[in-house]
Formats: sequence, structure tokens, C-alpha cells
Amino acid sequence: MTSLTPLLAVHVTAALSAVVLGPFALWARLGMTQRPKLHRAFGYAWVSMMLLAASTALFLRSTIRFQAAGFSPIHLLIPVTFFSIFGAFWYLAKGNIQIHKRIMQNTYFWACLFTGAMTLLPGRLMNHWVFG
Repeated sequence: MTSLTPLLAVHVTAALSAVVLGPFALWARLGMTQRPKLHRAFGYAWVSMMLLAASTALFLRSTIRFQAAGFSPIHLLIPVTFFSIFGAFWYLAKGNIQIHKRIMQNTYFWACLFTGAMTLLPGRLMNHWVFG
């Protein structure tokens, strides 16, 4: 099994931070009390962690059975993350809040929750660390 390298430590820290920060960014605008400053602060923190996690993932290689040149299917979410975040801010700049919101929610689900769950599959490093 792979040990915790500095690159992997940064990636895992950024990914876990994004998982924790995401709900605060997404739900700061819900309900009767709107908190735009809180939404913006958590949103920028979340986006920063997502970009850092995706950027570091470019340099991580997989050792699972289903991979090509060290890239596993989970790596396909790297460009999806970059394009989604770019698209969400593009729609925000155009004033289309609904599409911005939907893209950010989908990005949180697919890039944080789904990907996080996939890292726990047997044969993956996180599975080994969490379950032994």
C-alpha cells in the first residue's frame, strides 16, 4: 500500500475540507434567513478546496485493477470538476442564479459525495486506511 506522501496529504485534506465546507456554502442561502456574505465566504473556500483537490488528483496515480496509465475511472471527474466550477461562475456572472445553484449542487454531489464513496471501494487506498 502507498504511504501518505505530501501530495496525497494535500489532496486528502482539500477533499475532506470540501466535503465539510460544501453544505455550509450550499445551504447558507436557503430558508427564511438569507446569508449572502456567509454563502460567499464558504463558497469561495469550498471552490478553493475543490480546485486544489482536483489539481492534486492530476498527479496521483491509481493502482487498482481498472486503470489506464495510472488513471482510474474516478479521475474522469477531474475535468468535470474544472468545467463545472467554471460554468457555475460563468452563469453567475450572467445573472442566472438557478443554473449556478444547480451546477454547484451537482458538483458537490458528484465530485465530493460520489467520488468520496468511490474511494472507499475495496482495493482503494482510502478503503485500506479506513477499514484496515
